Amino acid sequence: MFDKFWQLVSHDIGIDLGTVNTLVLVKGKGILIREPSVVAIHKKSKQVLAIGSEAKRMLGRTPLAIEAVRPLRDGVISDFDTTEAMLRHFIQLVHKQHGDGFKFPKIPKPRVVVGIPSGVTEVERRAVQDAALSAGARQCYLIEEPMAAAIGAGLPIEEPEGNLIMDIGGGTTEIAVISLGGMVLNRSLRVAGDELDADIINYMKMRYGMLIGDRTAENIKIEVGSAIPQKEEKETVVRGRDLSTGLPKSIKISSVEIREALSGTVNQIVTALSEVLEETPPELVSDILERGVAITGGGSLLKGLDKKIAEETKMPVYVAEDPLTTVVRGCGRVLDDLDLLSRVKVTGGLR
Repeated sequence: MFDKFWQLVSHDIGIDLGTVNTLVLVKGKGILIREPSVVAIHKKSKQVLAIGSEAKRMLGRTPLAIEAVRPLRDGVISDFDTTEAMLRHFIQLVHKQHGDGFKFPKIPKPRVVVGIPSGVTEVERRAVQDAALSAGARQCYLIEEPMAAAIGAGLPIEEPEGNLIMDIGGGTTEIAVISLGGMVLNRSLRVAGDELDADIINYMKMRYGMLIGDRTAENIKIEVGSAIPQKEEKETVVRGRDLSTGLPKSIKISSVEIREALSGTVNQIVTALSEVLEETPPELVSDILERGVAITGGGSLLKGLDKKIAEETKMPVYVAEDPLTTVVRGCGRVLDDLDLLSRVKVTGGLR
């Protein structure tokens, strides 16, 4: 009874703690926070100066005394203190902005469900859990991202049928075959959106002797990036620094060149999916062939990627509805269904 009262006045939340973006869903209210996973800190004092969008605008533009950092790399925490500060900021923001007029001297701490990559170690799991608890969570449950993405995409994961989900995020690509509420096979590949950006940076450096930043590479990927030839190939102007002279430089590049730059990483992702399919039991393959492969995450929005995967695997492939939010929506759904949460949470996720 006391726990039910706590649930009424606290804001239980689901978090997609991503390498590139962090999304926060509040039970009964929907997704309230979508912010870049970036924190700006003062190098000497370690004081947090900005978090989220404001901090991202500082990337590559800070003076020597200030550093804008991404505290997660490849889907796992690389800077514990900064991650804790970021989580605390988001949790406090939820309670401050959505208190619904409660006049309690102190709003109870929330229960938190966090999506994590399926390939993380026990130490990395503990780091996420400790960061959430230190940031103000009352309880912290961890569920693996491919499971959360499948739940968020509305796949019938509890049926005795095969479901194949591929979540292409910023730091990891998660591939899983799910049946009867569990993962039959899964693969966590630390190759995803960040590597696509790095491919573009390296291409510009090697082909044109030009240095560009991460944000510029991401914009190029979104604007002209593709996995297969397009009906209308595009061009864009890229501005950066000439490595030989150190002076500003701008050139025009085509979507054909960017596709060439991205091909290595795209092929790695497709190969990983093919390997999972090869290991999948025949009965489940027939289910997947009938239902199709669901792809989610920001990487799924690369133009023509679904068609590229379909061509290479001979499987029907579709992009899930609102692919950027499937993981956090899955976290939110298990907050509403505690029986489902007890079945899919990672062992040791609650302390």
